[in-house]
Amino acid sequence: MSYPARPAPTPAALTAQERFHRETLDEVVTAVQTEPVVVVGMAWNMAVKSARRALTEAGIAHRYLEYGNYVVGWRRRLAIKLWAGWPTFPMVFVQGKLVGGGSDAKKLLASGDLQKLLAAGREA
Repeated sequence: MSYPARPAPTPAALTAQERFHRETLDEVVTAVQTEPVVVVGMAWNMAVKSARRALTEAGIAHRYLEYGNYVVGWRRRLAIKLWAGWPTFPMVFVQGKLVGGGSDAKKLLASGDLQKLLAAGREA
């Protein structure tokens, strides 16, 4: 079954989307642009804890931004998901790029690719 093309968003919709939890997005964007490794997550989430633990055990310093938990803060997290295009937490950013979630970060750590990304960023 094919669906009709999605209509272009109205200017009012674009403005509303741009303002949706802007202060939260500004905080995330600033961290991603200025820190080598950023983990964006939420409390009570074991995948977030596991990713942070793996980075710490590998000796990789990271900035952690936490937005709510399963009970509160879902709108702020929704704004981050819409901005990043990633549906789950944690979100792991290395040298300004989203590398994926916790399992993706662990795979990059195990292969040595995360360390290579960090080294390449320091050389640039």
